[in-house]
Amino acid sequence: MASPSAAAAPHRRPVPAQPGPASDIHPVTRRATAPPAALDLLAKATAGLAEAATLDRPHERYAAAHLAALRAAAAVLAARARPEPARRGRRIRSAWELLAELAPELTEWSALFASGAERRARAEAGIPSAATRREADDLLRDAALFLRLVERLLALHPEPPRPRGTGRDGG
Repeated sequence: MASPSAAAAPHRRPVPAQPGPASDIHPVTRRATAPPAALDLLAKATAGLAEAATLDRPHERYAAAHLAALRAAAAVLAARARPEPARRGRRIRSAWELLAELAPELTEWSALFASGAERRARAEAGIPSAATRREADDLLRDAALFLRLVERLLALHPEPPRPRGTGRDGG
């Protein structure tokens, strides 16, 4: 029989020791494997995020985080884009525009990072007022989440197994 003090103790749910690499984001359609160019870009994005986290100046942290997100976007483009024949007079499109076209599930992310491209250019030019500490920290977090999502999209981190009876088929 349990002691009276055990009955009065609050019930706590077990907390996993460490959540999976992308358990906090929604599932997306994934490829079987990523091409080597995409893997290289993702490695550079990861290194860029790690570097950004160590930078003290907000404008430098902002620029590094944005560049890491751009490299993650480029990884998706490397995995999904197919060369088109060159046509005269065709305007050059940004990676963010192409990303929204080739990975519609990332359209909101593409819009978010596209809106920060001008700020990144000012930050890269060394203008300290280009980004506040809060803006740099927010972008760093967003870029990290975006990178995890791209890794899932390219099937680098498989979805954790679901308990029986909670799958998409309901059964």
